Amino acid sequence: MSAFAILKIVLEVIVVILSILLTALILMHKGKGGGLSDMFGGGISANAGTSGVAERNLNRITVGVGLVWIVLIIVLDFMVKFGH
Repeated sequence: MSAFAILKIVLEVIVVILSILLTALILMHKGKGGGLSDMFGGGISANAGTSGVAERNLNRITVGVGLVWIVLIIVLDFMVKFGH
């Protein structure tokens, strides 16, 4: 097995892990009403949510993970198109 194939497999595994993490991070966001978070009780305790700092940090982490996920998807695409 070549180093190229091993790198591709490692990147694919990282993309799967980041996909699961990104899904969890998105579901952790405070609902604005009528969304998936209200289905699990988010609408009942709207005032008992996270603080402003925690919400901003969650937003930053979500955007960061999302950007890394997008970059890895693009890298994998180039590896498939221009690989051996």
